[in-house]
Amino acid sequence: MSPPRPFIDPATGEINTAQIISEAVPLAKLIGVFVAGSLFPYSLAWLASERSAVGSLLLVVGHFIVAVGAGIALMYVIARGIRLAGE
Repeated sequence: MSPPRPFIDPATGEINTAQIISEAVPLAKLIGVFVAGSLFPYSLAWLASERSAVGSLLLVVGHFIVAVGAGIALMYVIARGIRLAGE
């Protein structure tokens, strides 16, 4: 017998919205941490003018924070998907 599919209620065969929300909230919080962390360099770059050397450096720092956050969020989704498939 095949294992139950994630996000599908095995009794009714409908989508389990409670499980979807319980999985989406931690992911949204993780993404929010990196977005909040990147707002500081972006706002300083906007104040320092993007065309200056300091502004350009702050933009690169902001982009780096967003890129690292995207990578960590992707690794979280993959790891969580593997764990859900095993349950």
